[in-house]
Amino acid sequence: MKKIFILFFLSFVFISVNAQDSTLQQYVGKYVFPDGSVVPDVEVILSGDALTMGSVQGNSTLLKLGVDSFEIVEFSGTAVFKHGDDNKVKTVHIEAMGYVLDGEKKSDGTWSFTRYYRPSRELQLAKK
Repeated sequence: MKKIFILFFLSFVFISVNAQDSTLQQYVGKYVFPDGSVVPDVEVILSGDALTMGSVQGNSTLLKLGVDSFEIVEFSGTAVFKHGDDNKVKTVHIEAMGYVLDGEKKSDGTWSFTRYYRPSRELQLAKK
């Protein structure tokens, strides 16, 4: 009985921790703004348990204010994320430094490429 209780408790803790990450994970992505905007896009990144928003103007941490609203700390502004009919985050509304921006989340099916460098001959010999 004691083992079952411990197993149940550990399962609950594991699910709770993953649920917290997934609630912030829904905001992660690239949001694109219309042509002529101050910034062409922003990227929201989850590092650890904190959200960061980055653009060509710089990076800022996001502090949670409400359900889908965050304070953009370094730019003295706010970001409000909005959900679509499928309950997924689709858009962001940003008000910062006198600018108002509305952007759409880029689709999740995008490709990402990284560069691959072949190890040098010396490194390959050192491994053997």
